[in-house]
Amino acid sequence: MKFLFIVQGEGRGHMTQAIALSQILKNLGHEHVATCIGKSKRRKIPDFVFQNLKGPIYQIESPNFISDKENKKILLGKSVFFNLLKLPNFLNSLKEIDEAVTFHKPDVIINFYDILGGIYKLVYRPKAISWVIGHQYLIFHPAFPYEKSSYLEKFLFQINTKITALGADRIFALSFQKYPDTPDSKTIIFPPILRELIFDLRPQQGDFILTYMVNSGYGDEVIRFAKQNPEIKIEAFWDKKDCEKTYQALPNLVFHQVDDKLFLEKMASCRGLLSTAGFESICEAMYLGKPVMMVPVAGQYEQACNALDAVNSGAGIRNHEFDFRFFHNYLNSNEYIPTQMKNWVEMVSIIFKQEIEKAEYKFEGIENQKDTTTADFQPI
Repeated sequence: MKFLFIVQGEGRGHMTQAIALSQILKNLGHEHVATCIGKSKRRKIPDFVFQNLKGPIYQIESPNFISDKENKKILLGKSVFFNLLKLPNFLNSLKEIDEAVTFHKPDVIINFYDILGGIYKLVYRPKAISWVIGHQYLIFHPAFPYEKSSYLEKFLFQINTKITALGADRIFALSFQKYPDTPDSKTIIFPPILRELIFDLRPQQGDFILTYMVNSGYGDEVIRFAKQNPEIKIEAFWDKKDCEKTYQALPNLVFHQVDDKLFLEKMASCRGLLSTAGFESICEAMYLGKPVMMVPVAGQYEQACNALDAVNSGAGIRNHEFDFRFFHNYLNSNEYIPTQMKNWVEMVSIIFKQEIEKAEYKFEGIENQKDTTTADFQPI
C-alpha cells in the first residue's frame, strides 16, 4: 500500500514519529510516497527530517503558535488572531496538499496532528483511507488526565484535537502506558513510535543532566543557573537561530543545535532529562530508563496534560521552572523506578501490522466493488 504523511512542524515529536513510522512501513513491505510538513517563520525544520524521510517533502504554510518576546510563553490570543489573518495562505496550503495527493495517489493518508490535515479531509474528501496519530488523541479515552485550567484552555485543546481528526477512519492515540480499550471503535491506544536509532543504544550512567528546550528562550534560565551552580554539569539542545552547532557557554554548560542522533546518544549517557513536556522526548527517556523532570511550556495546555500523564505513568517529576538543583536532588534521592516502556514499545510493529492488514482487506474489497459498481469509499 502507498502512504502519504501530513506532519505538524511545530515541535520535534511529530516529525520523529513520522520518521520512525516510515521505517516501519518499509520493513512491512509498504511504500511511504511523500510528506507534507507544516512550516513557519518561527521555527526551522531540522535537517534530520530531510535526511531521514524518504520521498518528496512538501513544505506547506500551517497554523502555529505565537510566543512572547523571550520565546518562552505561548500567547493563545495572539496565536488565534495571527492565524486568522493568514487564512488565505492556509487555503492555498490545502490546495498544495491536494496536488500532492492527486499526484501520488496514496491508499492511506496519515496525519500527525496537523490541523490542515483534518480540514483537508473535510473539504476535499479524498478517496484514500484517513488515519491520525498523536498523543493528544488520548482525550477520546475516559481515563485521560486533564490538568486543571481555565475552561477556555481546555476547550481550545479539545477543539483543535477534534479538528485534526475530522473524518478519520482510525485514530491512533499514543500513550505512555497501556490503557483499557476505549468504547470508541475508531480509537486504538497505541505505543510510542520511536526511531530505530534508540534500539541500538546501551544506557550508561554519566555525570551530566541533559535538557531539551522546544523554545530557545529558556536558554537564559539555564545559563543563569549554571553560573550559580558550577558543580552541576549540563548539556542542552535547542533550535536557536544563528548559533553555532556546539556552543560552550560555561565550563559546566554546553549547548547543541538540535541533532537527532547526538541527542539520543547524550540521553543514553546522561543522569536524567530535564525538558519541556513534549511527548516524544519523555518516551525516549523512559525507554532508556532515564528519570525525567518536565516543565510544561507556559500557555500550552497540552503540555500541562502531558506532564500530568507522564508523572502518573512513572516517568519522573514535574516543575514550573528549569530548576536543575531541584532535579539534581531528585536524582540523588534514588526515588525513580524504571518503567516497562520497553515491553510496550516492542508492540508497535505487531499492532500496526494488524491495523494495516485490516485496512488492506477493506481497501481491496472497495477496489473490487469499483470494478463492477460506482460505489464510493466507505470508512473503516
